[in-house]
Amino acid sequence: MAFASMEFGDDEAPLTGINMVPLIDVMLVLLIIFIVTAPLLTHAVKVDLPKASSSVNQTRPDNVQLAIDASSQVFWNGEPVDAAVLAERLQTVSALQPQPELHILAERTTPYEKVAQVMSEAARVGLLRIGFITDPAGAR
Repeated sequence: MAFASMEFGDDEAPLTGINMVPLIDVMLVLLIIFIVTAPLLTHAVKVDLPKASSSVNQTRPDNVQLAIDASSQVFWNGEPVDAAVLAERLQTVSALQPQPELHILAERTTPYEKVAQVMSEAARVGLLRIGFITDPAGAR
């Protein structure tokens, strides 16, 4: 941007005006660009699309509550089960579609070995959705 002096002949005086010609040139170029491109933005192809209505079918998978107490007893939805029945039930629910979620609830003093065995058995039969249920109110 150039500055111009309004006084003639005095080269030592401060510059008092701003040369606006370059700014106006840039604004005119931008105006021309917008005038040329604006019709292109509204160009559309008319297509007669078929009408259809549908709703998303979201099936919520069931969940299986698998509790393990401090004595390593396993409960399937509140019912005590042994290792053979547990393996059979895990095999049965792994074949269901959508596959149910396995929620594991273990007491604080439950041996980790038993929890690992249950998780290993669930993974072996193909259950993919395994989660742990905790009690945040009882945590210290």
